[in-house]
Amino acid sequence: MWRKLIPREGKFFEMFNTMAENADATAALLVEMMETFDQLPDRASAIKGKEHLGDTLIHDLIRKLNSTFVTPLDREDIHRLASSMDDIVDLSDAAANKVILFDIRSKIEGAPELARVVKHQTAQIRLAVRALVDPKRILDHCIEIHRLENEGDRIFQDSIGRLFKHETNPIQLIKTKEVLEALERATDTCEDVANVLEGIMVKNA
Repeated sequence: MWRKLIPREGKFFEMFNTMAENADATAALLVEMMETFDQLPDRASAIKGKEHLGDTLIHDLIRKLNSTFVTPLDREDIHRLASSMDDIVDLSDAAANKVILFDIRSKIEGAPELARVVKHQTAQIRLAVRALVDPKRILDHCIEIHRLENEGDRIFQDSIGRLFKHETNPIQLIKTKEVLEALERATDTCEDVANVLEGIMVKNA
């Protein structure tokens, strides 16, 4: 049944792949920024470029969705999957932008680890989205995304605990906390993608 649906409009799967690749590339830039913490404006600018690309990709997909009579997946699922992948890019950009906006100049404890979790998740998302044409392979990737989200929660909680224990400047505490929260929300959004993919898999089994 699944394979009969795909020829109706295979372009959506290509667009999903491009969006997943953009999210993964954005996460890679985020890791570099949080790990090295140098050339911050340039690194944030590169991430902003990916965010602009993400906006273009989702606008293109919505236009395609509005002009397609028969879609290979439920319209709501197409929109939710595209939007959640775009949200990953937006939150990565938000974390990078807060570093610049708040003029943070010292590496943030826990931020590299959270960025790496996001990168591992987006790598799994990229593989899961590629597997949409053969949904039996999706579940393993989704399980790993969920596991990584739990790891992200642990890193975030440990980082916030250390921050409140050791940071004596309340303004700096607030700034750092906002960056960590943006990164943690990115891990949550990756899990949102996994939830959408699991729903698609169940509907089309």
